[in-house]
Amino acid sequence: MSFGGEKINPSYEIIKRIKDNIGGAEIIKLEVPVVFHKSAETVIKKINEINPDYVIMLGQAGGRHEISIERVAINIDDASIPDNENNRPIDEAIDKEGLPAYFSTLPVKRIIRVLREMGIPASLSNSAGTYVCNHLMYSILNYIYSNKLNIKAGFIHIPYIMEQVVNKPGTPSMTLEALIQGIETAIKAAMRDSDDIKVSEGKIC
Repeated sequence: MSFGGEKINPSYEIIKRIKDNIGGAEIIKLEVPVVFHKSAETVIKKINEINPDYVIMLGQAGGRHEISIERVAINIDDASIPDNENNRPIDEAIDKEGLPAYFSTLPVKRIIRVLREMGIPASLSNSAGTYVCNHLMYSILNYIYSNKLNIKAGFIHIPYIMEQVVNKPGTPSMTLEALIQGIETAIKAAMRDSDDIKVSEGKIC
């Protein structure tokens, strides 16, 4: 679902268009509301229904230059704008009894390497923000951990698509076609080898 005044959400446009079978795996697609607790409830309901091997979540991060593979989600909601049901939590724990943070269980650096080899801009992100995307990533990893489920999960942020920046001069974007290719490539890379590679993607600040 779109949010923040945007007419479209590129993550949903990608979901509608990616293949239904990638690398021999059935792809189950799910539109998630941009609403703090409801987003996680929607995904958890689907997890319990289909018992997937992987949960790969997508979200828009307008202003980023490339596909961002998220490394970590933190146990905090701190919304700078209301969600789509006008909720605006500030400095609230997502789970008061939960761990401070969870790391993605996808091979994040391997995904980045494969994307770059395909000529698709990609980077490792150490912050999924404190809005609904972080809430969703944290909640799903927390649910998997708490219930000892054998599911790999993580979050990928994507930039605006070109149609969204027509009236935003200087704002970075990618074509929808490149993003579709990128996400399908990321899915293949995640499934191909669960072990990550040990290369530096660190940042000084």
